[in-house]
Amino acid sequence: MRVTNNMLVNNMVYNLNQNLKVLEKLQYQKATGKKFRVPSDDPIGVSKSLKFNTDLSKLEQYNRNVEDALSWMANTDAALREIEKALTRAYELTEDAANGTKTTEDLHKIKEEIDQIKEHIIQIGNTTYAGRHIFSGYKTDEKLFKENEDGKYNIDLSTGEMFEYNVGVSEKVKVNTLGSKVFGVVGWDDTNHKIVGEPSYSTDAGDGNKAYLIAVFDELSFALEKNYPDTIQASITRLQDSTEQVLAVNAEVGAKVNRLELTQEKLGIQMEGVKELLSFNEDVDLAQISIDISTAQNVYISSLMTGAKIIQPSLVEFLR
Repeated sequence: MRVTNNMLVNNMVYNLNQNLKVLEKLQYQKATGKKFRVPSDDPIGVSKSLKFNTDLSKLEQYNRNVEDALSWMANTDAALREIEKALTRAYELTEDAANGTKTTEDLHKIKEEIDQIKEHIIQIGNTTYAGRHIFSGYKTDEKLFKENEDGKYNIDLSTGEMFEYNVGVSEKVKVNTLGSKVFGVVGWDDTNHKIVGEPSYSTDAGDGNKAYLIAVFDELSFALEKNYPDTIQASITRLQDSTEQVLAVNAEVGAKVNRLELTQEKLGIQMEGVKELLSFNEDVDLAQISIDISTAQNVYISSLMTGAKIIQPSLVEFLR
C-alpha cells in the first residue's frame, strides 16, 4: 500500500490531538488537584469516592448527634448542679432553724428564704435547651411544672419517655433526664400541708401530681410558719435524701457524657481515616503531576518537530 503525504498528515494530526488531550487532562488535574472530573475518567475511582463520601456523611451526622447530645447533657448537668446548691443552702437553713434557739421572727425570715429557694428550684425544673424543656420527656414544648401551683406536674410523664440519639452504627444513647426521676412523686395533704406516704422516683407522674422535692419545701415552709419543731427536724433528713437523689442522677448524666466524649473521639478518628482514603483516591500528587506535564509538553513539542521534518511537501505531491 502506498503511503501518501495526506495519510502522513492525518496520522500526525491525530497523534498531536492525542498528545494535546493528555496534556489538557494533566493541566486540569493540576489546576483542580483532582484525578477525575467525569465518571468516564476513572469509573472504579468514582465508585470508590461515592462510597467514601457516603460513609463520611454518615459519620458527620453521628458527630452532629453527639454534639447535640453533649450540649443537652451540659444543660442538664448545670441544672442539676443548681438544684444541688439550692438544696445545700436549704439544708443549712433548716439545721439552723432546728437548733431550738430561734425566735418566731427568725423562723419567719428563714421561711421567706426557703420559699424563694423553692421557687428557684421550680424554675430550674422548667429549664429549656434550644427551646425544648429538658425534664419534660417527649413533651418538650410544655413546662414540667404548672405556674403558681406549688410544684404540681404540668404534664403526664411516663418513665419510658427517653430520647435516643444515633451516635454510631447500631449505637444509641438516651440523652434526656425525666423530671420525675429528679423531683419524685408523692402524695400530698393540701389541708394539713403534709407529705403523705413515701416518695417514688420510678413511677409515672400524672398531670397535677405533687413533686416530692417541692412538697418537702412546702411542708418545711408551713412548719417554719407554725413553729413545728418535729417537722422541721424531719425536713433535714428529707433534704439529705433529696440531695442524694439529685447527686445520683447527675452521676448518671456524667457517665453518659464520658461515654459520648469517647464516642466523639472515635468518630473523629474514623472521619480522618475516611478523609485520607478519599484524598488518596481523588487527589493528585502535585509534584508528580508537574513532572508529568513537563514530560507531556516535551512529547508534544517533539511530535511537532518530528512531523515537520517527516512531512516535506514535494512538487510531485502538489501535482497530484
